[in-house]
Amino acid sequence: MTASVLCAIHCAIVPLLITSLPLLGLGFLANPWFEWGMITFAVLVGFYAIGISYFRSHHRVLPAILLFGGFLIIIVGHLYVTNWREALIVPFGGLLIASAHFFNYKYTTICRTDNTLFHFGHKH
Repeated sequence: MTASVLCAIHCAIVPLLITSLPLLGLGFLANPWFEWGMITFAVLVGFYAIGISYFRSHHRVLPAILLFGGFLIIIVGHLYVTNWREALIVPFGGLLIASAHFFNYKYTTICRTDNTLFHFGHKH
């Protein structure tokens, strides 16, 4: 769960940080190698966070599917989409990743409190 919160914070702060790069002198963050390194790191952290929760707590695949779909959209957006379309497609992938962490968090906390809102017939 901690990794999910860190990823959500990362996804919220990065757009603000990127827009202020020229003012902060952090131009190296716009380097494609750095960007792909951060995407790879985020994939590892995201699947670790959701995988741990899946195996230890809720056993629901929706967070993993949303996470995979979000990263797939981001990667396809970076590789095959150019110009203004990339600016529309890549944030949609980020929203899918954020929703994956939201559902992961909800499933994890609900499974601990035995609330039935998100269980959908799921038994422990």
